[in-house]
Amino acid sequence: MADLDVMRLRRDFPILERRVHDAPLVYLDSAASTQKPTAVLDALQDFYRGHYANVHRGAYTLSAEATDRFEAARARVGRFINAPTDRSVVFVRNATEGINLVAHAWGRHELVAGDEIVVTVAEHHANLVPWHLLAAERKVVIRGVPLGGDGRVDLDAMAATIGPRTRMVATFHVSNVLGVVNDLARIAAMAHAVGALLLVDGAQAVAHLPVDVQALGADAYVFSGHKVGAPTGIGVLWAREELLSSWPPFMGGGEMIRTVTVESSTYADVPARFEAGTPAIAEAVGLHAALDYLDGVGLDAIWAHDRELGRYALERLQALDGITLYGPEGDDRGGIVPFNVDGVHPHDVASALDAAGIAVRAGHHCAQPLMSALGVQSTARASFWLHTTHGEIDRLVEELVVVRDFFAVNA
Repeated sequence: MADLDVMRLRRDFPILERRVHDAPLVYLDSAASTQKPTAVLDALQDFYRGHYANVHRGAYTLSAEATDRFEAARARVGRFINAPTDRSVVFVRNATEGINLVAHAWGRHELVAGDEIVVTVAEHHANLVPWHLLAAERKVVIRGVPLGGDGRVDLDAMAATIGPRTRMVATFHVSNVLGVVNDLARIAAMAHAVGALLLVDGAQAVAHLPVDVQALGADAYVFSGHKVGAPTGIGVLWAREELLSSWPPFMGGGEMIRTVTVESSTYADVPARFEAGTPAIAEAVGLHAALDYLDGVGLDAIWAHDRELGRYALERLQALDGITLYGPEGDDRGGIVPFNVDGVHPHDVASALDAAGIAVRAGHHCAQPLMSALGVQSTARASFWLHTTHGEIDRLVEELVVVRDFFAVNA
């Protein structure tokens, strides 16, 4: 497998030419949102300049062109994640909305008091709060799975937690804090053995490693466009078609109906049933371009690059005194590195790094239960992607030494 030509790829991202506080931008926050390649920016501009109109049912050329591009994006998503049919690809705003759709359309329709939903302590809040809302309404039980001693989800504990009342296992593909990959095939087997479903939060996976929803054994899979080089405002819920077809609508309005009278409505087939109102048309076109771009680079090569950057960052940071790192080591960990500088609040670390042109995230990363499990309130987090270089990690390390020493002297 060929290595990425990172310096060539960097030229595809105009924002990387910026200077911040008179220093070259080092963007190490791809886990929060990815920068956009020129191919995506050009696709958006071309669509708005030459093809924009509302989609579906328009009997004129622009509407037909817009509809063709919108539905081509759906088909592109299906191929990208190896969905059996693009009819099971639903466009939503983001992964959060996708999870909420499942919680409402499936959960409110299927669950009864005492049913159980299994999650892990390492979930993003988007994969916890919708279940909490559902639990309050339907009196279902949320059961959590801890981390093991190696810093990964304790799959033995998960096996003990999943039981005859389990209806859903909802977990991540790649942790947004620890960067580790969940063993989804094993988790799927556990869930399916008791007749439960597996919903996967793929927000941190789709831009970094190959995703095959069939091979993973997922029943539903969600991701956000803005984390794969696409615009904000577009995301994907994929679910097995027979499941989607059995669920009632999530929202009501135009597009998702078959017939409407004053007294009642009947609903369209999937996926239209779950896409009420005018969709994010241009954003879907941008998502198509982003997935084309990722395939052109190669997901296997991106994943190898991510893992190498993660290993390199850990090695460099482990060599520094006064830096605490979190998460496991191993070949199943990508380019996400949470850390703290001893005695310095993560927000102060991030602000000091920003003064040197380095963008990292600081806070609880929408993962407060995981922070509690790690024994901290928050961390700084550096996260990498296909355009990140070893030199940028070197700059991070150099500036962290400056930050550490400055706060030590001024404590």
